[in-house]
Amino acid sequence: MANTSYPASYYAASANPAPSRPALQDDVETDVCVIGAGYTGLSSALFLLEHGFKVTIVEAAKVGFGASGRNGGQIVNSYSRDIDVIERSVGPQQAQLLGNMAFEGGRIIRERVAKYQIQCDLKDGGVFAALTAKQMGHLESQKRLWERFGHTQLELLDQRRIREVVACDEYMGGMLDMSGGHIHPLNLALGEAAAVESLGGVIYEQSPAVRIERGASPVVHTPQGKVRAKFIIVAGNAYLGNLVPELAAKSMPCGTQVIATEPLGDELAHRLLPQDYCVEDCNYLLDYYRLTGDKRLIFGGGVVYGARDPANIEAIIRPKMLKAFPQLKDVKIDYAWTGNFLLTLSRLPQVGRLGDNIYYSQGCSGHGVTYTHLAGKVLAEALRGQAERFDAFADLPHYPFPGGQLLRTPFAAMGAWYYGLRDRLGF
Repeated sequence: MANTSYPASYYAASANPAPSRPALQDDVETDVCVIGAGYTGLSSALFLLEHGFKVTIVEAAKVGFGASGRNGGQIVNSYSRDIDVIERSVGPQQAQLLGNMAFEGGRIIRERVAKYQIQCDLKDGGVFAALTAKQMGHLESQKRLWERFGHTQLELLDQRRIREVVACDEYMGGMLDMSGGHIHPLNLALGEAAAVESLGGVIYEQSPAVRIERGASPVVHTPQGKVRAKFIIVAGNAYLGNLVPELAAKSMPCGTQVIATEPLGDELAHRLLPQDYCVEDCNYLLDYYRLTGDKRLIFGGGVVYGARDPANIEAIIRPKMLKAFPQLKDVKIDYAWTGNFLLTLSRLPQVGRLGDNIYYSQGCSGHGVTYTHLAGKVLAEALRGQAERFDAFADLPHYPFPGGQLLRTPFAAMGAWYYGLRDRLGF
């Protein structure tokens, strides 16, 4: 049996109290069976419950065990490939629909936090930091692009202004998005799970889906029980394994590494990030960081293709942190952990339907916190017969990795090496 307790992260150590949920032991019937209690599954379940569906979630480990409970905790708008790239690929009409949705995920998170009174250290404000003139030029065009789709909470930062929001000498400018922000990701998931249960939804933990019986009345099998449903939503993302072979072929789990320092104290924390915004740089293999509620610095970056756990996370990430903040050289690292996200070749999410009644969303490619909340709404709309927004995602082109599962890891790593080299050389 795989280890299904939370990894030893800062988030697990500071999680709000949550009930231990039983494993599924018998046969149950429901309207919708959701596979996976991460953000995609929880968001889908909440929207469906709010519209009167009966919902059952089966989770292989615990609520928020995967990327939802381990990520950098940053609310970042749009998709891993921006709307202009989508527009070139699918044309103006579909791009308009997707562009209109690009800023909705963050709004959904804030609505959920307010409506269900979720305690997750929600803070407003996210900064994209430019290391080169080329990156600054990209941010200027990104601002124009986002404003075209009605997104107006943006401010370009020159070198003087970015120094006012982050004490790092590396940056020549940036862009502040006040509708961005940050959260304690595991506490958000736990709060959403409590909201699901408050509306009559049922969550079974330690209940991996081992087989889906397809057909007019699909059945999800777990080791000790089964769920008969009218619809299934597959929301396992990077932790789905080979349950649905069609989905495994078109995606690749990747690991990202995160560290959390000891508490820095109010004065040092305020010196580093005076407004308590979160920050990510504009490199292809980007670094990202923010303060926690108890004034630790969480710093993440680096990608391990194929999702192996590196032996020494701190050795990979600490030098990156010290490059940004040499003033932290004597600060102790209290936690280091890794988590998997799911990469697609296009770096756009994959949304669709298998047969008439199995829906899925996967492959946020590193932009999961906001996208998954939107995906839950879009999947719930499709189940209620409103498919326009679902179809806009479902029609995005998707490709299997060249050479199949065997070659996808070296192929992607080679691409990342090339882009990492470009970042270092500044072109």
